[in-house]
Amino acid sequence: MLVTTNAIVVSALKYGEADLIAKIYTLSHGLRTFMLKGVLKSKKGKFRASMFQPLTRLDIVFNHRDTGKMEYLRDAKVREMYVELHLNPIKSSLVMFLAEMLKNTIHEEEEDPLLFEYLENSFHFLDQASKFANFHLFFLLNLSRYLGFLPERTEQDLPVFNLLEGVFQTIPTNDYCVEGKNVTLLKQFLEVDFFTLQGLKLNQSSRNDFLNMLLLYYELHIENFRKPKSLSVLNEIFS
Repeated sequence: MLVTTNAIVVSALKYGEADLIAKIYTLSHGLRTFMLKGVLKSKKGKFRASMFQPLTRLDIVFNHRDTGKMEYLRDAKVREMYVELHLNPIKSSLVMFLAEMLKNTIHEEEEDPLLFEYLENSFHFLDQASKFANFHLFFLLNLSRYLGFLPERTEQDLPVFNLLEGVFQTIPTNDYCVEGKNVTLLKQFLEVDFFTLQGLKLNQSSRNDFLNMLLLYYELHIENFRKPKSLSVLNEIFS
């Protein structure tokens, strides 16, 4: 079946001397893996390696076989060029981290239009933003909504957050209950949006502590989750 769809590149790995294996999140069929033959050496082909940088937005055409194996692209075009995302060194470090998080968390080979829209809007905002030090924290917290474990907010006034259950409660009941500053920040992040999140003033220590809590939250709710290798780079960028 020939499929035409919007897509977002998650990762591209060199294979052999000239090929790429790209993981691409599609609007129509979720996460798909594509073999791109000769793209690293071809100067006249329809595909260029630069088209498959992480988080690039594409229009693609591919033969969908639904066999669980790699797909092959028939055509691909960059849908909208980012202005800064791959050129600004700080934003490009964020791109590495966020793309690695997506690779480690999204495994569904089925459509999810709401998740796709969230990703597209998020990366467009990051590309345009002049202040974005808290972006990755907000992004990951709200990504959990689409992955199925957004914190339950019905008892948000309670002082303890149970990472294992994803709920606020009165007292700690297991080793994964947190209190204090991170819970206060969690409540604040649940109340803001892209345009107001920079009103939250965090220093380096608070930002790192909150990120580590979020990563533990992901680890508890996603099977075989691995912390991104780019985390150390991100910590240095915002130090």
